[in-house]
Amino acid sequence: MNPSIFDRHDIRICIVEDDHVIRNGFKEILQDVRDFQVINTYSNCEDFIHHMEHDKPNVVLMDIELPGMNGIEGILCIKKKHPKINVIVVTVYENDQLVFDALCAGAGGYLTKNMPPERLKEAIFEIIQGGAPMSTSIARLVVASFQRNQTSPLSKREMEVLILLAKGKSYSSIAEDIFVDKETVRTHIKNIYFKLEVHSKEDALKLAKKEKWI
Repeated sequence: MNPSIFDRHDIRICIVEDDHVIRNGFKEILQDVRDFQVINTYSNCEDFIHHMEHDKPNVVLMDIELPGMNGIEGILCIKKKHPKINVIVVTVYENDQLVFDALCAGAGGYLTKNMPPERLKEAIFEIIQGGAPMSTSIARLVVASFQRNQTSPLSKREMEVLILLAKGKSYSSIAEDIFVDKETVRTHIKNIYFKLEVHSKEDALKLAKKEKWI
């Protein structure tokens, strides 16, 4: 990336992150970059959307798990009103469904919070130039998804639950990862067993691996 192609403070940035330490950390990382102007930071989507017309950002850094409206809902709202705003998700979550939900909502990039500071700067230049910045682990998830057999009778959400089961996740952990309650996870698993005509998690995973669904 060649930062010199931009005029000083040409890239207007907003940060939506409820953890004030992380939010301020991102601001400190970015505000010293010659071509960046951190216009505003917010702890929730609602406040950002309320001020979006005034802020006029080129790039929004968006967390997913936020109080009130979550990040994916926020992205949908942003892109509906201003399709040209570039949104980069910056989160701790790396599961398949959240990645694809975010990308389908209109996110142009997806980074994990454990990235080096320089990667965050690079990602902003990259998305402005038309790229789609992703953490290495996220890029692998995307590639793996395309490589999977797409003939599974399961819905996207059921596939996500099955993949999390394959990773050894408990019902409670799955519920937290996909933002539902434990009873909803149980319902998904019952539907998985019914559709795959199996009676246990072991049989479901064995069939899914045999058919290359996971």
